[in-house]
Amino acid sequence: MIEFRDVSVTYRGGVRALRNVDLTIDDGEFVVVVGLSGAGKSTLLRAMNGLIPATGGSITVGGTEVVGASNAELRDVRSRIGMIFQTFNLVHRTSVMNNVLMGRLAGVPAWRSTLGMWPATDREAAMAALERVGIVEKAYVRASNLSGGQQQRVGIARALAQEPSVMLADEPVAALDPVTSRQVMGDLQRINLDLGITTLVNLHFLDLAREFGRRLVGLREGEVVFDGDIDDVTDETFREIYGRAITVDDLKTADG
Repeated sequence: MIEFRDVSVTYRGGVRALRNVDLTIDDGEFVVVVGLSGAGKSTLLRAMNGLIPATGGSITVGGTEVVGASNAELRDVRSRIGMIFQTFNLVHRTSVMNNVLMGRLAGVPAWRSTLGMWPATDREAAMAALERVGIVEKAYVRASNLSGGQQQRVGIARALAQEPSVMLADEPVAALDPVTSRQVMGDLQRINLDLGITTLVNLHFLDLAREFGRRLVGLREGEVVFDGDIDDVTDETFREIYGRAITVDDLKTADG
């Protein structure tokens, strides 16, 4: 379970990215978070693993308090949380396999990873993760030779290789075309259903939120303005979240 209790995040200069957020996310949920750029979506996700420190309130992940946690406690929390980034964050000069194995770093001595002497169990976990996202045949290809969609699938596999209990995806399809976006969202949805990994996905695109979300959280200026079942969401709900009428830029089907 993930719990936010009266959580605020204020950046230097006084910008309030989150304002008094209360959320409870149960084990195994698939939650889509939507809102305009600057609404606080990325801050919400990154506060869960302490990448951005909350300046007020309480955040617990699996019973561990994140706010004010020690470095050791944060390492433990982060070992249980897989993170998928908009920009993929791969090491392009090395192979897909080596990128995925980086998801196993927390569990092996530094000398093994430095020398590339990964235990067989870690290599097996990496291959299983690549198989899960359908690109096992790319295991020994340089990451720089992959398409954007393939690179994002490597990012998902790297997070999966951690064997996490929580998966956070921060705008994972923002840089992808509509068809590839739906493939990546399908991967995340299937992983959630098959493995029961609690999954939170930040999205800007409302059609994808409707298609793949089960629970929707809407942020506006750092505040939760909607939290409910996707079946209860209407165009008026989205207008409340976005503060304006919906445009083609809010839909991934708009191809340019």
